[in-house]
Amino acid sequence: MVYPFTKSMSFNPKVIEAIERLNYRVTVGDVAVESGLELQVAQPALMALAAEAGGHLQVTETGEVAYLFAQNFRSVLRAKFLKLRLLDWAKQIWSVLFYLIRISFGILLIASICIIAIAILAIVLGTALSNKDSDDSSSVDIDGFDGFPIGWIFTDWYYFFLPNPYGSDQDTVTTPAKQKSPNFLEAVFSFLFGDGNPNRNLEQRRWQEIGKVLRQNGGAVAAEQIIPFLEQSREETSIDDALLPVLLRFNGQPEVSPEGEIVYHFPDLQTSVESDRSAPTNPFLKESPWKFSSASSGQVLGAMGLGSVNLIGAAVLGKLLGSINITVGFLGFVQAIYGILLGYGISFLAIPLGRFLWIRWQNQHIATRNQARAQQAEQLYDPSPTLTQKLNFARQFARLTSIDDLDLVYTTEKDLLQQEAESQAAIDAAWEKRLGQHTPGNTRAT
Repeated sequence: MVYPFTKSMSFNPKVIEAIERLNYRVTVGDVAVESGLELQVAQPALMALAAEAGGHLQVTETGEVAYLFAQNFRSVLRAKFLKLRLLDWAKQIWSVLFYLIRISFGILLIASICIIAIAILAIVLGTALSNKDSDDSSSVDIDGFDGFPIGWIFTDWYYFFLPNPYGSDQDTVTTPAKQKSPNFLEAVFSFLFGDGNPNRNLEQRRWQEIGKVLRQNGGAVAAEQIIPFLEQSREETSIDDALLPVLLRFNGQPEVSPEGEIVYHFPDLQTSVESDRSAPTNPFLKESPWKFSSASSGQVLGAMGLGSVNLIGAAVLGKLLGSINITVGFLGFVQAIYGILLGYGISFLAIPLGRFLWIRWQNQHIATRNQARAQQAEQLYDPSPTLTQKLNFARQFARLTSIDDLDLVYTTEKDLLQQEAESQAAIDAAWEKRLGQHTPGNTRAT
């Protein structure tokens, strides 16, 4: 995700996070591999961060450049730019709002069941009282709640939700406290809508894994080593065509062997501040299957049970409301929102059912794609003679240079005169040590 301020200030959050994960000392290639960004994006972003956050450039004798950042560079940026502070506040506010949204569906379910149950009880009691008083001449007017206590009960219906509705200590309602279960309320949202796309960062993972393969192989590979991480379109007649996006992203260049085989060389990824070559987590890009819900089976069954009770109750209530004419009071309110209650009850079970069927269909396609990538990766375990020849040719271009402090000839951490003085002092010390080994008093002198 690139935030609105990124374009104007070149502050890419992926670059900031990559720097923090790489222990605040990086090269452009390190950031590109760690974040999955294009080199053309990572380089200006690093330069902008170094300029604004007080980062330092370290240059080696061969001209390689590393960027060094203080561990509090994110705080420095936040203090200098209001938009960064606003973004942090927005993240905090959104996390609270999203939590409230998640639990609201569970609250609505419980509220719907309560409203339906109270309305059914009111109609049943009213009908029973009406039948009991049908022998005398005065009829009961349900519309106005005359002749039986439903009117005064449901005129003040909200008192039943108070901890102590009528002031009696013995009748204190404790049910709401028992119903307070945030985990279950969140499980209701998960039952309805799931927990998001498990492959929402698939593209970023794809380029991170490709970058790791390139780094692991010293910046020189054959196309067969990268294909298991790509999606080959129908227009691409060969695997080499599918590698064009990789070449553009990481500044690669083809190399042709005497036999006419093509391998790919990525010089910008051959320099790092780390000496190890991180291996990819998988030999191919593996998509995660969709999960119906992260809630426990008990929570899912509980949500299904309450949803069924809500829907059955709504159906019963609709039949009862059809036998009376209510325009005022609590029952009038229920009659007005009955369509919403019934629609919520149907949707509560229909949405998860539709998701379940869609997930099964989606997971079949994911399994097919994973199997195709796995088959493409299998040829690397037992390569053909032609592939073996290509891999051997690629190794001729493979190398990985680690930037060490001893290799530095210049750094912006120190003044240039100070660096020259320290360099001259190091040279003098080396000469003194060497001359000391040749003094007449030194028995080891030659």
